[in-house]
Amino acid sequence: MQVRDLPAKDGVALLTEGLRGVKPYVRISFGIFFGKQDGCHEAMANHSALCYPLPAVTGSSRRTIVAWTLYDFANSAFSAIVYATVFPAYYANTVVGNEQGLGDFWWGLAVSVSMGLVALTSPFFGGIADHAGVRKPFLVGFTLVSVAATALLATVRPGMVLWGFALAVVGIVAFEVAFVYYNSYLPRIALTEQLGRVSAAGFAVGYAGSVAAFLAAWPFAAAQAYWGCFLAAALLFGLFSIPAFVILPADSHHPMPLREAVSRGLRQTLATLREIVTRPERTPLRRFLLAYLIYEDGVNTVIAFAAVFAAKTLGFSMTEIILLFMVIQITALAGSAAWAWATDSRGPKFVIAVMLVQWTAVTVLAYFVETKWHFWVIAVLAGTGLGAIQAASRTFMALLIPPGREAEFFGFYALVGKTGAILGPIVFGMVSAMLLGNQRVALVTIGLFFVVGLILLQRVPAGGPTVTIPSPHRGGG
Repeated sequence: MQVRDLPAKDGVALLTEGLRGVKPYVRISFGIFFGKQDGCHEAMANHSALCYPLPAVTGSSRRTIVAWTLYDFANSAFSAIVYATVFPAYYANTVVGNEQGLGDFWWGLAVSVSMGLVALTSPFFGGIADHAGVRKPFLVGFTLVSVAATALLATVRPGMVLWGFALAVVGIVAFEVAFVYYNSYLPRIALTEQLGRVSAAGFAVGYAGSVAAFLAAWPFAAAQAYWGCFLAAALLFGLFSIPAFVILPADSHHPMPLREAVSRGLRQTLATLREIVTRPERTPLRRFLLAYLIYEDGVNTVIAFAAVFAAKTLGFSMTEIILLFMVIQITALAGSAAWAWATDSRGPKFVIAVMLVQWTAVTVLAYFVETKWHFWVIAVLAGTGLGAIQAASRTFMALLIPPGREAEFFGFYALVGKTGAILGPIVFGMVSAMLLGNQRVALVTIGLFFVVGLILLQRVPAGGPTVTIPSPHRGGG
């Protein structure tokens, strides 16, 4: 799981990484570029949710897959610089001023408002993506809006609280909406049996995009010329989106009217919600999603405020923050790999429970941290927990979905994930502001999200081992 994936990328795209947990990203990333492509699968083309599908992509269009993955590289610049590192610390501590916690409040409000808008509009934009035949112009349009907002962050100066707030909200919302349309291309550019490899290739390339963004921002951060960080991120975002703009196929020439497409998207979301809430056979799914909603909010909040906390409470420089998040990227990958076998052999419920204890420990230890090297240790602990909990969560979700309805239910999983980024940031900001800038207490408060999530998780009657380990005593004799 990447820094940029919180909360942006935890839905339908993650389904396609495989139902057994995390994949060896780097290996399959190269494999998809050099592997054989035999055409577009028609099963997904005829799926009921894709009434007006994209034109089939032929076997010769490896370049289409490369263009699609490069978009992951591109938008990583936004999430790495704007959502996770430079802008949060700059906005909260310099633009607003954070001596008494006001910076925490305003940044928390920006994240909560952004993700609230995304959660409210996801069913509408999802319907448009599936049925209205405008996914490519909407992908291009919302991407350009997010790129423009990123570039305009260079104009934000100390004291320009509302201008910075507005740009952050516009940038995050446009980023999220564009990603809806980006995700919707995946079933049309890969064979069914290659979905996991193509999606994981995108994520692996996305990790490279995050690193590239950090390296591009580094000299500007070292010179405290933060405007350059935002212009560099906007340049990377815009430049590496061009292949997707040019190469990804256009929609059908016979789309559904926009009003009808929006209506259908909303009806599908409400129908899925009604089924999850009311049907007895969906009790395990219902209980899991409630637990996921709570603990994912905690994870998202810690990521959103890690840079702000490091800068204000511990005096990290911006270059140190960038290096810190590069380490988190690496440890997140390591955590995913390290817990992959346990997710199958012990079950995703066990792994999530262990990770929630670990995340609770992270928030408590952060309360007592006094030196930078202490926080480096905590960051490594958080990074390993980040990758593992996300991989195990989507595996748990996959086990609870009725066969043949993966896209529908993972779409709802994505909606829950986005909703799980609304309450935590504003809680952190309000606690810090009420306690005159005490971020330690605010972070411990977020630890309660993990405790409550763990309690709710225990009520889920599912999530056991996904593989059977042969007994050493079994056999003939």
